[in-house]
Amino acid sequence: MSSLNFKDKTYFITGVANKKSVATHTAKFLLAAGAKVIFSAQNEQNKSQIDKIFPESNSFILDVENADDLGKLKENILKHTESLDGFVHSIAFANFSEGPKPFHETNRSDFLQAAQISSFSLVEIANELKDIMNKNASVVTISISNTKATSYGYLGPIKAMLDTTVCYLAKSFSEFSNIRFNSIGAGPLKTSASAGIPDYIENYLFSTELTMRKEALKTSEVASTVGFLLSDISSGVNAQTLIVDAGMSSNYFDQTVVKSFAQTKY
Repeated sequence: MSSLNFKDKTYFITGVANKKSVATHTAKFLLAAGAKVIFSAQNEQNKSQIDKIFPESNSFILDVENADDLGKLKENILKHTESLDGFVHSIAFANFSEGPKPFHETNRSDFLQAAQISSFSLVEIANELKDIMNKNASVVTISISNTKATSYGYLGPIKAMLDTTVCYLAKSFSEFSNIRFNSIGAGPLKTSASAGIPDYIENYLFSTELTMRKEALKTSEVASTVGFLLSDISSGVNAQTLIVDAGMSSNYFDQTVVKSFAQTKY
């Protein structure tokens, strides 16, 4: 990890929900490599969890639905550092409280709320922090793989919006800096947040069979890729969605899976 040159660099990380989250694994990766990490928490309960997991790091409240919190973001960051070398956006929410629905029955208010939290918040955070990010900073957001799983419902199109948002932020910021924006299209992961998606467990088990190695994607593998994109080694990568799914997206017609299905069905 020393070749990634994270020593004395400072990153802001959103979205630490618990020990299993992508944001948590990413933070541990960065800290182990010598970086300093500042966290935001959605609420006091979440902040308490972060402080237990990372007792030597600083954290503060940032509810991205709260305009006042967003307005204080830069001020809260500057309490702990003079500048940032980048940040990780690992925030997503969709209201599945009514259970799975066909996409065409999506509730407008649910869609708009999820779009603001899961996608547009990246724009708002980037805008608030633009003046304190170093000129070669790197921003990474966590998206989903290109499976277009039915159970993702309206969150699927919103994540597609997030991927496109990355491209337009990269274009916009290129007018005054070399700040890069990229997203990671992660395959199904064993995280608490993912478990809230309808039928996710079945999808997760199926995806394991579709990976080329017949082994589930690890959250730590996604975190390592985030580290690569945050580092100067990836300086030529910008406005991209990097698929990290252990080969699943190139293996939909895995012959073992196909034969198993055929024998069961016919």
